[in-house]
Amino acid sequence: MKFAVIVFPGSNCDVDMLTAITDCLGEEAEYVRHDETSLAGFDGVLLPGGFSYGDYLRCGAIARFSSIMSEVIRFANEGKPVFGTCNGFQILLEAGLLPGALRRNESLHFVCKTVELVVNNQTPFTSCYQANETIQIPIAHGEGNYYCDEATLKELQEDHQIVFTYGNENPNGSIANIAGIINKEGNVLGMMPHPERAVEQLLGSDDGLNFFKSMIKNFRKVTN
Repeated sequence: MKFAVIVFPGSNCDVDMLTAITDCLGEEAEYVRHDETSLAGFDGVLLPGGFSYGDYLRCGAIARFSSIMSEVIRFANEGKPVFGTCNGFQILLEAGLLPGALRRNESLHFVCKTVELVVNNQTPFTSCYQANETIQIPIAHGEGNYYCDEATLKELQEDHQIVFTYGNENPNGSIANIAGIINKEGNVLGMMPHPERAVEQLLGSDDGLNFFKSMIKNFRKVTN
């Protein structure tokens, strides 16, 4: 598979994302600038973490209007895989590709640490994990407090769209301990933790590898 790593002004996890795909998994990946207008030739889209446009408004609110985002939306509507982590998750919410919003951490402090996640393995992005497996993945965010109204939360729960929940602690105050969600169609996933920073034991954990392996395994047949 060939992945597009979207680079916005202020992205700082783009190298991590591309390296995880190319060096650790042996797939193709290229950087695509925010002002490009085509995703021709790509099989998957990855929105990395960082501070797009400096986060001077709501996180992701300016990036949502970048030229490339109309292509990302089209790509998602065609059923192809789109993944956003941290700032990428914020952008997906602002673009309306996922429901809900992200608020300031409950502590009002930036949090950078490794956390325990519980995995819902019934998605194309997580099928290589065991049911309810707990994994160690780093976080680094100031606005990761996921929120949605009661009706949306009920829908997410009933449709099994909550993919990752925080385990032994909730680092940001997210409703229902939510760390990551997927759309109803199952091809767009956003999460605050960084699986691309957990692909080698040298980094402290390789628990993120199965995330990318799952995505490649399940979407290769869709894109080919």
